Amino acid sequence: MKSFRKEFVFHTPRRRQLINITPGVEQCLAESGIQEGLCLVNAMHITASVFINDDEAGLHQDFETWLEKLAPEKPYSQYRHNTAEDNADAHLKRTVMGREVVVAVTEGRLDFGPWEQIFYGEFDGKRDKRVLVKIIGE
Repeated sequence: MKSFRKEFVFHTPRRRQLINITPGVEQCLAESGIQEGLCLVNAMHITASVFINDDEAGLHQDFETWLEKLAPEKPYSQYRHNTAEDNADAHLKRTVMGREVVVAVTEGRLDFGPWEQIFYGEFDGKRDKRVLVKIIGE
C-alpha cells in the first residue's frame, strides 16, 4: 500500500472565511499516483474546519448567518474561555462544522456525489493554519 502526505498553510485576511480546497486536494491525488484508496483531509487547528458541501455563495452566507446565531462572536464576555483569547465562538463553530473529511478514491479520482466540494472553514483567521492531506491506497 502507498501513502502520501502533504500540508497546506492558509492565512486568511478575515476572521471567518470559507475556501474551496478541492483543486488542491485533487492535485495531491495526482501527485500521489494512487488509483484506489482513501483521502483524508483534516484541519490541524481547533478553530478551523474541513467539510464537504456545495460551492454556492448563498449557501456560504447561510452558513455564516447560522453559525453566528449558534455561537455569536460578540460579546466576548459571554464565554468563559475568553479570558486570554477572544475565540471561544471559533471553537464552537469548528465543533459544529467538523474536523475532517474522508473521500473514496476510485480510478484515480475523488469519488464525489453531485455538487460535492471540499472546503476549509476558518473561524479565527489572520494567522497561519495548516490542513493535512493524507492519501492511502494502491
